[in-house]
Amino acid sequence: MTKNMGTADRAIRTLIALAIVVLYFTGKISGTVAIVLGIVAVAFLVTSFVGWCPSYLPFGLSTRKGSVEGNVAPPR
Repeated sequence: MTKNMGTADRAIRTLIALAIVVLYFTGKISGTVAIVLGIVAVAFLVTSFVGWCPSYLPFGLSTRKGSVEGNVAPPR
C-alpha cells in the first residue's frame, strides 16, 4: 500500500471532517444527513491518518509530491 495523498490533501480532508463534527454538535445537521456526513467524516479522517485513499487507485491519481501514478519517485 503506497501512500498516494499529499500533505495538503490530508489537511483539507481533516478540516472537512472537523467541520462536519462541529456542524453536528452545534445542531446544524441531524437525521439522515448527519449519519451520511458522519460516515464521510470518518472515512476522511482514516484516509488522512493512513495517507492512502483507495478511491484514487482506479484512476491512477496521487496528490503526493514526487509521485507518478501512485508510485513514489525514488529520492535524489
